[in-house]
Amino acid sequence: MRDDLPDAVRATLDRLPAQPGCYLMRAASGEVLYVGKARALRSRVRSYFQPSAKHPPRIAALVAEVAALEFIVTASEIEALVLENNLIKEHRPRYNVLLRDDKNFPYLKLDHRAQFPRVVLVRRPRADGALYFGPFLPASHARRTLRMIPRFFGVANCHIRFDGRQRPCLYWHLDQCLAPCAGKADPDEYAERVRQVRLFLEGRDTELLADLERRMQEASEALEYEKAARWRDMIRAVRSLGERRQMSSVGLEHLDFWAEYREGDEAAVELFRMREGRVIGRREFTFAEAPEVETFYDAVLAQFYADEEPPPEIVVPRLPADRALLEQFLAQRRGKAVRIVAPTQGERRRLLDLVARNARLAFEARFRARHVHGVQALEELRDGLGLDEVPFRIEGFDVSHLRGEQPRASMVVFEGGRPKKADYRLYKVRSADPGDDYRAMREVVGRRYARLAREGRRLPDLVLIDGGKGQLAAARQALADVGVEGLPVISLAKREEEIFLETSGEPLLLDRHSAALRLVQQIRDEAHRFAITHHRKARSRARLTSPLTRIPGIGPTTARRLLEQFGSPDAVLAASEEALARAVGPARARRIREALADKP
Repeated sequence: MRDDLPDAVRATLDRLPAQPGCYLMRAASGEVLYVGKARALRSRVRSYFQPSAKHPPRIAALVAEVAALEFIVTASEIEALVLENNLIKEHRPRYNVLLRDDKNFPYLKLDHRAQFPRVVLVRRPRADGALYFGPFLPASHARRTLRMIPRFFGVANCHIRFDGRQRPCLYWHLDQCLAPCAGKADPDEYAERVRQVRLFLEGRDTELLADLERRMQEASEALEYEKAARWRDMIRAVRSLGERRQMSSVGLEHLDFWAEYREGDEAAVELFRMREGRVIGRREFTFAEAPEVETFYDAVLAQFYADEEPPPEIVVPRLPADRALLEQFLAQRRGKAVRIVAPTQGERRRLLDLVARNARLAFEARFRARHVHGVQALEELRDGLGLDEVPFRIEGFDVSHLRGEQPRASMVVFEGGRPKKADYRLYKVRSADPGDDYRAMREVVGRRYARLAREGRRLPDLVLIDGGKGQLAAARQALADVGVEGLPVISLAKREEEIFLETSGEPLLLDRHSAALRLVQQIRDEAHRFAITHHRKARSRARLTSPLTRIPGIGPTTARRLLEQFGSPDAVLAASEEALARAVGPARARRIREALADKP
């Protein structure tokens, strides 16, 4: 294990069992950063903290923040997968993949457990046991379908109380509702109508049309021509809706097709839902920081089908890393077997390629416009600053403190006009006097570029300093100190949004509506936000732990553990040696009591 691990993390790693379960990684503030599952908790969790571990930037950033670990043992790996999904929903950790629709399209809800179910329009499905159909794209399709249901099936779509004591509304008089609110609906007939609605909403048109045609024939033979005409109109409506579904394919019944398109950390994933050989719906999701390629579909499918009933077959471009476990989980959700396949040829592959093309279009709609705007801003910035090249990579610095307390500096990175959060860095200021922003800036800029020079790494195209002439001079001196030459540096002052250049004594004022000014403001504000956020956390931790860390042998990690156990510094100082020993061990407990006894 690494030598710099917090005591709380090291203690938990030592007692991890080699059993299946879930683990939670927490920040010093108590925030849940990440939830994961494992076949064997001990080996999986410990792998994060090995000195030789080489993590992707996102995981490396996570591991650097972890201050405490928790774990929950489960009876099986499938139980761990179910629990992982529940914990992700509860805590919504920022390092987990959180599957969100880009758009909030409506659903139709049918609570089939009620004596007289009704169909209503909702914006978000819930795990309440009801049936949800959708989402409907565009939303007008949901409203049109909702209006059709009472007209053709007689099933209510209102919110009136069904207590049998209401007056029937106009729909009953028009023979467009069976009026359960007024006690006029026969439960058996109403249940049959609800069954038809469910077939209709599930896209099982073949079964529904056969039933409707039989009823039309029976009504015609009984000379009930008005009723037969009504069944005929319903048949036409069902067929018309089916024709609007854009794709059809013989031999493909109930399947979900998934495909993604990615560039770097950004990705778009597209889902096409096929029922009875027709695409009845689609969803799209985008990720600014997508899961790793190898585990992409493990994460996406497990989270999506935790709330949705899976079909018999799911088609993906490549198989999940843990396909067997995922299929077992999906089978539990569906009550029947579910296959995950990755076809290389045939009709499934053709449709999968079509879904992939749609994923690329979704990606371009979400990210490319922003990229084009970013390129425009960079070109304007190059021209405004008189640079030779477009500043593709910009590093921005800010210093934060409160009357010199807990000084911190931040560095944020933008590439192509967009944040690259995996490269953000936070610095503890070591040498500056309280409140000396210039010296703090000189220190952190020097540390950053001395390291890049030492490691032979590529320098950024531009450095942006939050501040005025003084901060700019400090940054330039730092670069001179470490022997870095030719690196453009500018500073941005807040008051008039003046840009100070190393090549001119006069400030530069960019057009207030220009893309270039908006970009440098965004970088400046992001550096400030990043510094302030972490500074506040550090200051809060320091204020809580400082009375305890003044005791010899008690560091910040032990102090935080005591605060978690007792609630406040005063409660810790008032606790008995036995109570302290249960929290931090007898040796530390004895030191605490001895230190307190020595106080006058």
